Amino acid sequence: MPIRAVVYTSEAAADIAASRLGQTGGKLCEIVDDAARFNRNAGVTGVLLFDGERFVQYMEGPDDGLLVAYSRVLGASSHCGVIELQRGRVGQRRLPFWPMRWLPVEPTELRRVAGADWTGFVQREGAGASATATGMDLLRALVEPYAAAL
Repeated sequence: MPIRAVVYTSEAAADIAASRLGQTGGKLCEIVDDAARFNRNAGVTGVLLFDGERFVQYMEGPDDGLLVAYSRVLGASSHCGVIELQRGRVGQRRLPFWPMRWLPVEPTELRRVAGADWTGFVQREGAGASATATGMDLLRALVEPYAAAL
């Protein structure tokens, strides 16, 4: 079954941005827990980066599951100003670790990921910190420390 992916950036709603970054049990945790429950059944995996004001989210899975999960994202009141950075087919899952998880990142890291080249979800081995790193390289470098703890 082909795996498809989508990555976007958006602005957090005021009630999400007003809550303390990293707060467990807050509104963002509730939203991500709900998404994880849905995604598990839909076969979707992904990660949500949050800098306290903005999001970058990467999701992947089978076409039908991803389509429904992404439509839920687009209808959510937890954010606004969604800008799709890339959507398309990926040869294999890149982030199979979680049905959904949010990770805190610095604003400079989030801007760098959002502004990177996402064309074709290209990933180069060992390019995570280089000047030519793709969006997938940068995302992978941010996620790996959390995935290694599994």
